[in-house]
Amino acid sequence: MALDTEDKAQIINEFAVHDKDVGSPDVQVGILSRRIADLTVHMSNAPKDFHSRRGLVLLVARRRRLLNYIKKNSPEKYPGLIKRLGLRK
Repeated sequence: MALDTEDKAQIINEFAVHDKDVGSPDVQVGILSRRIADLTVHMSNAPKDFHSRRGLVLLVARRRRLLNYIKKNSPEKYPGLIKRLGLRK
């Protein structure tokens, strides 16, 4: 369940820190959040797909590690990023 090129480019433009940014933690978290959302929809349609469930858990863990990194290294960006992603209320 890879992202389309257009969708990925849109996410990169939204979360990029500078013009040529494609791999900063902010961008990675944005891409992971989109993949997690897509897999969550898939899991609601296929609840017995345990291979995809494992992949979903791994993606959530990777996003959590990246968010911890952002919180530790640039705490001023963390609340805004969380709000833009809509992760916490």
